[in-house]
Amino acid sequence: MAELPETKIVSAKELKKGGYIVIDGEPCRIVEIDVSSPGKHGAAKMRITALSIFTGSKKSIIKPSDADAEVPTVEKKKAQVVSVTNDTAQLMDSDTYEVYELPIPEDLKGSISSGMEVEVIQSMGRRALSKVLNKGE
Repeated sequence: MAELPETKIVSAKELKKGGYIVIDGEPCRIVEIDVSSPGKHGAAKMRITALSIFTGSKKSIIKPSDADAEVPTVEKKKAQVVSVTNDTAQLMDSDTYEVYELPIPEDLKGSISSGMEVEVIQSMGRRALSKVLNKGE
């Protein structure tokens, strides 16, 4: 199986709300794009506001619309919860059967238990639990 590239370069004009961008080395989901009209001495500027997909922190960046932007490769995978210990879930990948542990995000604490199927978001060598898909047995 071929390994996907971590990021790719696209023109900033191609970015859309709900898409992804790398800001300060952190993969982020775009929540807002403001475009200023081109002035007498230059190209239109884009103000991109995004939330980190791993920490939830808000980040913003200003770029000319004809500049390049780095877009992360984001994969969503299904995994089954094997066990839950304190704030950590032990998960098994539904495709590869790889077993690994991830911290449980604040908004999902108390709603995850053994046997459930969850969605794991993976990008730039990092993983995070994103949501519960079903309640299991």
